[in-house]
Amino acid sequence: MKYYNKLSSLLLAALVAVSSFSLQSCKDQPDEFKLSDGTPTIHYIRPAKASASDSLLVQAYPQATICLVGSNLTSIQQMYFNDKKAILNSSFITDNTLVVQVPSEIPDLVTDKIYMITEGHDTLTYDFHIVIPAPNVTQMSCEYAAPGTVATIYGNYFIDDPNVPLTVTFPDGQQAKIKSINSSRSSIQIIVPECTTEGQITVKSIYGTSKSSFRYLDSRGILFDFDTPNAVTGEVLGNHGWHNMVIESNETSLMGNYLRLGDPSVTMDAKGAWNDGNFSFEYWPGNWQDPENYQGNGVRLTSLVDFSDYANMSYKFEMCVPKANPWAAGAMQIIVGGVDKISQGNAGVKDIDGNTLGGCNNTYFNNDELPRGIYRPWEASGSFDTADEWITVTVPISEFKYGFSGGAASGTLTSGDFTSLTIFVVSGGITGTECNPVIKIDNIRAVPNK
Repeated sequence: MKYYNKLSSLLLAALVAVSSFSLQSCKDQPDEFKLSDGTPTIHYIRPAKASASDSLLVQAYPQATICLVGSNLTSIQQMYFNDKKAILNSSFITDNTLVVQVPSEIPDLVTDKIYMITEGHDTLTYDFHIVIPAPNVTQMSCEYAAPGTVATIYGNYFIDDPNVPLTVTFPDGQQAKIKSINSSRSSIQIIVPECTTEGQITVKSIYGTSKSSFRYLDSRGILFDFDTPNAVTGEVLGNHGWHNMVIESNETSLMGNYLRLGDPSVTMDAKGAWNDGNFSFEYWPGNWQDPENYQGNGVRLTSLVDFSDYANMSYKFEMCVPKANPWAAGAMQIIVGGVDKISQGNAGVKDIDGNTLGGCNNTYFNNDELPRGIYRPWEASGSFDTADEWITVTVPISEFKYGFSGGAASGTLTSGDFTSLTIFVVSGGITGTECNPVIKIDNIRAVPNK
């Protein structure tokens, strides 16, 4: 234990700025804790888990839970790791132990010390190092962002040190210009360089280097880009069901053709009433053959992408919702089903593998049995648009657990259920606001989560 009579003026100001009592007591035990007088003593620090109590710690990562062992620890009123304040919970403080979580915030002033302030405003220190991880790169606002445009990289630990500046490097080796880093170091605004190479983005800080879990210009698992013939059949896949949604290209395109759901002249009511003629994109495998051979534009989507590990995959796509036509009702239901449930052909027909086809229908998903993904970006704020920009949307297949009405589905999926895809904005169990949404979609793909 070391005693400091003087601290840097910056840190001292931070420590004494909060003079109110900092301990958070559990409401069901209001009389358990009593703040004591005197001076605390720290003997050592160990992990909070009892199974690891024989290990001593001299450092920890942000958000780690640790246990201080000593005496008169109930005299500690406030605690800081470097210059970041910790939350003290009186339910986890005794005379001899104090369990606390290391603050998640990255310190601005690194001293490698814990500061403990008593009721008498004495400040004591204990040497302890907070390990800052290498950057964690999790998302990009648009994985197909065009060169010269502004994009946002999301994650954590984006630290720009004056002596070792933060860098963002694209797959071809070009560095992006950094416009800004938010105060919590969890996002970076960049100007996309002239990169045409697919791959991971690398972020480097003073604490290390990491690659993104996503890929820029990701072409893995492409099902529908509405422009490029697929490698299996040589066909450009698109509408293949009862309804033909608009596929168009104009000055708002991300890259070539895109799918459009909705129209400025079409109103969706607050409950997202059924309107498959304007809001349902369908791709059902089959070509009305007997036996069905799935040739050409009727290929099973499982012939394009391996869904054997579907629980660790996500559907991704780029989306633009114009600010003139925001989305405020109806859930985007992302629905899959095997050929036994849905196919382009007559029900009861056999296919080349001996499967009995479900035929064309809209009953296979119109229930709370078949699990599907539900996407409602308007729910939190009541209305959603992308300010005329394109963004990347990720829907993990592990979250395909909802029924038509938005509650939990009673059924389960198998790898054979991914032969088809329906994207239908309808119902979902949440009442919104009447709107005239336009939802533009491109580059629908199924990719591994890592």
